[in-house]
Amino acid sequence: MRKFVLIATWVIAAGAALSANWPAWRGPSGDGVSAETNLPVHWSPTENIAWKLALPQWSGATPIIWGETIFLNVAEADGDQLSLWAVNRTKGDVLWKKALSTGNNKQRKQNMSSPSPVTDGTTVWVMTGTGILKAFDFKGNDLWTRDIQKDYGRFGLNWGYANSPLLHDADLFVPVLHGMKTDDPSYMLRIDGTTGKTEWRVERPTNAIRESPDAYITPALAKVGNGFEIILNGGDVVTGHDPGTGKELWRADGLNPDNNPAYRIVASPTTSNDIVIAPTRERPMLILRAGGRGDVTTSHKLWDFQSGPDVPSPVTDGTYLYVVNDRGVAFCLELKTGKPVYGPERLTPGTYSASPVLADGKLYITNEDGVASVFRAGPKFEVLATNKMDDYTLSSIAVKDGQLFLRTAGWLWVIGPRGGTKTVR
Repeated sequence: MRKFVLIATWVIAAGAALSANWPAWRGPSGDGVSAETNLPVHWSPTENIAWKLALPQWSGATPIIWGETIFLNVAEADGDQLSLWAVNRTKGDVLWKKALSTGNNKQRKQNMSSPSPVTDGTTVWVMTGTGILKAFDFKGNDLWTRDIQKDYGRFGLNWGYANSPLLHDADLFVPVLHGMKTDDPSYMLRIDGTTGKTEWRVERPTNAIRESPDAYITPALAKVGNGFEIILNGGDVVTGHDPGTGKELWRADGLNPDNNPAYRIVASPTTSNDIVIAPTRERPMLILRAGGRGDVTTSHKLWDFQSGPDVPSPVTDGTYLYVVNDRGVAFCLELKTGKPVYGPERLTPGTYSASPVLADGKLYITNEDGVASVFRAGPKFEVLATNKMDDYTLSSIAVKDGQLFLRTAGWLWVIGPRGGTKTVR
């Protein structure tokens, strides 16, 4: 969905040198923000399309791009096979396809290709909802394989595993937050990116009941002083962890104040330096400051919001926090105070499962009917374009070199000319 959620995040520490690439689900800094300019505003299936590539079926996984290569987690047409595709980003030719796993199945709107790949420019890592985690080089050579379910027990999420790994310090952080269909504890892994070996496994306890332990989120990185914390939201709480050991440093309660047994979490946490935005199932979304110790439910809470997103993850530029809920209603709030700037404002009606991308002074988000709204960033709500692609869409938009990369059920669309500005016809 949003990604639907294991959807891959990139390390904030990577910095400006990587800004031209889109190495994970939420881009170069793992927060859905791009520094690109001169991006397309208007397009359709026949207007402003550089090229398109036919795909066998839908996926919540976002395309990732490094240099001249696009990587896609793909559920094949046979309905059983999952594959990693490498695509030439200039011409749209498929360079290679590598088998990941069999056993694909559909869980409502998601299938087992939902996790987005992640790359550092040399290696590409990809996980499937079946628990297979693989590493390849850019030529398609298989470097290593892990079977997470074989090693640690079957996933117990109601709608199937969909979390993307977080890449940080050359290692992968893999969350398994579950409970609806298992009594096994939730946990997070740190896996060596070079060897595939587990460096640590840390259990993450929860008092959540029935479906509420389930979370389909990608971890985030919070910048705290000279270091980082791994942020998880799920199981009714948000937690901060030491990347070196996995130790839980702090925990904030309050994501499920009524102990609702159906409060599974889909939207991932978002950070701006040490400010953490932790969505739940719409209300309340918590905004707090990282860097605490122990129970920080009260001491580190900045504010909360009662109209948060369910599936689309929020995005911030450090001044404003933008929220689009799954009904296409947009809000803008001051990040540090929670003061309303605007909202509710209606985008095109429909169901929204992709997450918004903030780039070029604009926000880009697509609903499940393939209608992509472009609206202005900043304190004034203004829709700049409504672009209809007429194809089922779960995946968030990716950005690189002035182009937008939009994945629908039937196609990968590359929108606009390389370098931006002029219209492609």
